[in-house]
Amino acid sequence: MPPIRVLVVDDSVVIRKVLCDVLASDPAIEVAGTASDGRIALAKITQLTPDLITLDVEMPNLSGLETIAEIRKLHPKLPIIMFSTLTERGASTTLDALALGASDYVTKPSNTGSLEVTMARIKHDLLPKIKALCGRRLSDRALAELLPAIPADFPVPIVIVQHMPPLFTRMLAERLNKQCLLRVHEGESGKTLEPGHAWIAPGDHHMIVERHGTKLQLALNQAPPENSCRPAVDVLFRSVAGVFGANTLAVVLTGMGSDGVRGSQVVRERGGRVYVQDEATSVVWGMPGQTAAGWADSIYPLQSMATEIDRHVRASRQPASPLPKLVPSNSS
Repeated sequence: MPPIRVLVVDDSVVIRKVLCDVLASDPAIEVAGTASDGRIALAKITQLTPDLITLDVEMPNLSGLETIAEIRKLHPKLPIIMFSTLTERGASTTLDALALGASDYVTKPSNTGSLEVTMARIKHDLLPKIKALCGRRLSDRALAELLPAIPADFPVPIVIVQHMPPLFTRMLAERLNKQCLLRVHEGESGKTLEPGHAWIAPGDHHMIVERHGTKLQLALNQAPPENSCRPAVDVLFRSVAGVFGANTLAVVLTGMGSDGVRGSQVVRERGGRVYVQDEATSVVWGMPGQTAAGWADSIYPLQSMATEIDRHVRASRQPASPLPKLVPSNSS
């Protein structure tokens, strides 16, 4: 197979060199070229026809957001991975970029104290995403499409794992809260679960559900990562299935890796149900595909998922039964 050709776009000479060295270390990837700003990048896309672009968030002349808008006019299916800083502004701009059509993002390592450590982290985070995205169709981020379609009177609480670092999860919750009929929050220990509300696990913390007498509450911990993830879907799924058993509905959306597979197995073993997003509407059919191979009750396109979730929850509600839990999950 020919190598995946990547165009590296960043205004920093140092970052361009580091990225090129990381990409060149993998024989399956080829550096097609580099660009120091968005205008140069747009010209080079036409000249070089890359398979994927890595794009800095903040650049002179033409910002990352402006560059995405222009790329999407001319190349609607070209995968774009944002390379962003773990700052308030960097996180905000990255979420804007994803809304405009960027495929995924990788955060720039900071304060590693070593070039070798920096390169190792970029290699670990970036290369699998490049390989997963190339050859896949693009779609909007799944959670931003699903949650706004859930009605305000949804009769049970929702708990969510999104594979994002700290700060990003808070900003995501704030944005979704403005877009949704539901109330959306970042998870906090001790918060009581209520119908019509959704909680997103904070970055770098596992989130679980616990019963305290008649109350259902969230708890956070920093136990070791599972499936190289913290928060991990498996951790949340196990806790919900342990509390609610057959009243659990787990939902696995587009995402890379296998997080959620073992948790879905536990949900099914406890009598709960598992829905997964179909391959046609998934950016990456890793998590849903592996779950579908053995533990899914139903597979739905993203545009139908909210309707199917709402229908199932309302149909299965029993006045004397505990509240079932909806657990949508997906990764960047």
